[in-house]
Amino acid sequence: MTGTHTQVFPSTHWSIVLAATGDGSQQARDSLEKLCRTYWYPMYAFVRHRGYSPEDSEDLVQGFFARLLEKEVLNQVNREKGRFRSFLLACLSNYLMQEWHRAQAQRRGAGYIHLSLETPGAEERYAQEAASPLTPEELFDRAWAVGILQQALEKLRGEFTAAGRGDLFDAVEGHLTGSRPCPGYGELAGRWRMSESALRMIVTRLRRRYGELLRLEILHTLQSAADVEHELEDLLAVLARQR
Repeated sequence: MTGTHTQVFPSTHWSIVLAATGDGSQQARDSLEKLCRTYWYPMYAFVRHRGYSPEDSEDLVQGFFARLLEKEVLNQVNREKGRFRSFLLACLSNYLMQEWHRAQAQRRGAGYIHLSLETPGAEERYAQEAASPLTPEELFDRAWAVGILQQALEKLRGEFTAAGRGDLFDAVEGHLTGSRPCPGYGELAGRWRMSESALRMIVTRLRRRYGELLRLEILHTLQSAADVEHELEDLLAVLARQR
């Protein structure tokens, strides 16, 4: 998977971040929503792990992202140094130390730009993770890493489904992720009336495409493809030490 990704990536992904500024345009709101889809749950888990209730955590994350759009905080991102997610977490920590949460509780929903995000199951997911010995920062990193993997996997599933092979994808998904038991190649090949070598080739191609999509997801908040491999290594390290 390495060696080819620089040809796959466009060079403008950082504009997703920079476009989410306070110009009030639809493009800015759309860009911020793209960021929210990646970072909403990691930030929710971070706030919940700091002791806030589910309702207050939702309000705080909503208000925080609205503040990013209204106050042009994203203009302060240094594209040359550090990771965007580190910048974001530092901003959130600072936000929680201020009186924003009290104003939010008093003016719930008032005066904020609405972000049309669906976040079902966040508290159920958090309940499964809260018993872990992770710090809020470690839980944020883990949620970020898992979210990136899931987004890439869903895009891969969508591509296979669009090609009329969604059922086959579901059958071999376990061989891609190792997240659940999966029948052996011989058994699957028999079910799908193909040779085992042909099935293995399909899985190999899926893994390659999964790697490309994963790198694309990572690149959304990086300046260039040159930083992707380092960020990918960090993602894998986060998952490895927090199993």
